[in-house]
Amino acid sequence: MKSEGDRRMLISNIDPDMLTPEQFVTLLYPGEPLESEIYGDCIMVFGYPELDRAEKAIKLYKEGRAPYLLFSGGNKWGERDESEAIKMKNLALDHGVPEEAILIETLSNHTKENVLASLLVLDRKIGLHNIRRLISVTTPGHTRRCLLSLQTYMPNWIEHILVSSDMVMPENWWNIPPIRNRAEKEVRNLIRYIKEGQLVDMEIQI
Repeated sequence: MKSEGDRRMLISNIDPDMLTPEQFVTLLYPGEPLESEIYGDCIMVFGYPELDRAEKAIKLYKEGRAPYLLFSGGNKWGERDESEAIKMKNLALDHGVPEEAILIETLSNHTKENVLASLLVLDRKIGLHNIRRLISVTTPGHTRRCLLSLQTYMPNWIEHILVSSDMVMPENWWNIPPIRNRAEKEVRNLIRYIKEGQLVDMEIQI
């Protein structure tokens, strides 16, 4: 998408074949919130086999950013011996987080289910009506999909603050086939989910 200067577009109208590397980053990664915005009623972690997301969430919890940690993630349709949530919970316990501050859901297999399966857990522990701001942690390239999933399926009075893990992307990521292919797949899926009605659309500066 050759730009004649930045313009606002609905994600559903974006042609992924015309995006520049910089526009890929803009689309997938909305950026980090201000330090003063990183506080809420719970810190939710979208499940992943690696533990960098959980490590970031534990750090935020220890900084006093929220009173609870919610680890979300199942066993990927039986592909894994241990659910992602249990694995993250064990890490948190090892880091001294008290068990009463940890919530888990172990049913979800993908991003949409992370949100749906977490609703009941949050309601039973905190009460959805008591939640005004949720901090969610994921990796940079997954941030936009998480944000749209939360905005689609969570109650509309909840504000969402997205924080990425401390994973560092190489500057030449576009020239690394596995990373580039994953980014291209994420963008195509994001646009498809919006067109199917699975995710709300959003206008972004592109």
